[in-house]
Amino acid sequence: MSARSLNKVMIIGNLTRDPNLRYTPKNTAVCSFGLATNRSWVPADGGEKQETVEFHNIVAWTKLAEICGQLLHKGDKVYVDGRLQTRDWKGEDGNDRRTTEIVIDNMILLRSASGQRYSADDGNKEASGANMTDDKGDGKSSESQKAKKTSKKKSEDQTKDESTQVEDIADDIPF
Repeated sequence: MSARSLNKVMIIGNLTRDPNLRYTPKNTAVCSFGLATNRSWVPADGGEKQETVEFHNIVAWTKLAEICGQLLHKGDKVYVDGRLQTRDWKGEDGNDRRTTEIVIDNMILLRSASGQRYSADDGNKEASGANMTDDKGDGKSSESQKAKKTSKKKSEDQTKDESTQVEDIADDIPF
């Protein structure tokens, strides 16, 4: 009988660098970035507060990679979860290299440097009290989002007008 195992990592930390979004030869998106986590404690003997920082290499694939590449920036606070993975390769100098990274399945942007909040869960994104930026990252809402907002407002106004007309007619009915 084989024993089950678990390889699960959950981290909340700050981005140490802007994400690096690239594509494999088969056009699969892959995004890598660094994440720093802090740990502080007071020694048992009552000494001064101690603090240490751990640095983690994070990798996202496919749609989540594209979202990370668009939304994340150095300094952002994010939640990520995924699994640990260790890779071996030969460097350009011929030396053997090894790295351990976290391959993520989920990412939630908790707070950006400007205080805006976003979330993405396995490729789905939603804004929470902030405007999404277009692909150029210039801070303007995309044209499709503006069109949707305008269309929704017109629809709401039309519904209000129709309900007012119905109420006016209802007032003329004697019973």
